Amino acid sequence: MLVHLVADYGPGDLAAAEVTQRLARAMPGAAVVYLPVPPFDTVSAGFCAAQLALTDGPRDRIVYCNVAPRADEDAPREQNAGERLVAARLPGGGLLVAVDAGHTLSFVRDEAVSLHEVVIPETGSQFRSRDAFPPLIARLAADDEDVLGDVVSPGSVPGPPERVVLYTDGYGNLKTSWTEPPAEVGTRVTVRAGAATAAATVSDGTFGVPAGELAFAPGSSGWRSRSGADVVFYELLLRGGNAARVLDCPAAGTSVEVTRTH
Repeated sequence: MLVHLVADYGPGDLAAAEVTQRLARAMPGAAVVYLPVPPFDTVSAGFCAAQLALTDGPRDRIVYCNVAPRADEDAPREQNAGERLVAARLPGGGLLVAVDAGHTLSFVRDEAVSLHEVVIPETGSQFRSRDAFPPLIARLAADDEDVLGDVVSPGSVPGPPERVVLYTDGYGNLKTSWTEPPAEVGTRVTVRAGAATAAATVSDGTFGVPAGELAFAPGSSGWRSRSGADVVFYELLLRGGNAARVLDCPAAGTSVEVTRTH
């Protein structure tokens, strides 16, 4: 079994190693792959989790997404309580288990076959993702429905944010939530991400511009929706360079505006 761990512990952090160890104990033989996202970044987490859960892969894979800023309440939390844990069964047979915080479930809410709250034992642990969640994930992997609680309405989960940065990959490419071209291929545009602007060319491929030029083009991320439509996300790529640095490294959730150059 393949388990993707999408979390904001940080690259090489002890917390990631501890959670991986607990998952290995709860599911002997499982291959656990850790994908870090920035602290409290539910947009990147939700997007990455969906990309792993909704695209081609083994049927028995699990995506475990834990980014839990505990921002649903400002008051002091009793027993280190946090946001609810939700299990999403997906059409391809995969399972996404995520703390329902911000946009962690936004990209799968309309694609899931079912959404259920997971019954969490009262451990009082500050480190729920290590101490409470791995055994529950193992039981869900074994189709144990006794850990499933109330049905979660898709309407209770926020939709995907529109026209924003979703994720910055290791090359500095900015993956956005644009799914349609802002203008015809070859059109010169001005891209604004937050307060930063840059000139770019609308392209039908990320390498469809000369070296040193910024392209706004359909990238490698996306999936086929339950309706049968292909969803493709546009990204900003600086050929031979780093698009994120050109635009002052905008965080996920930053607005991306694209206008024709006059």
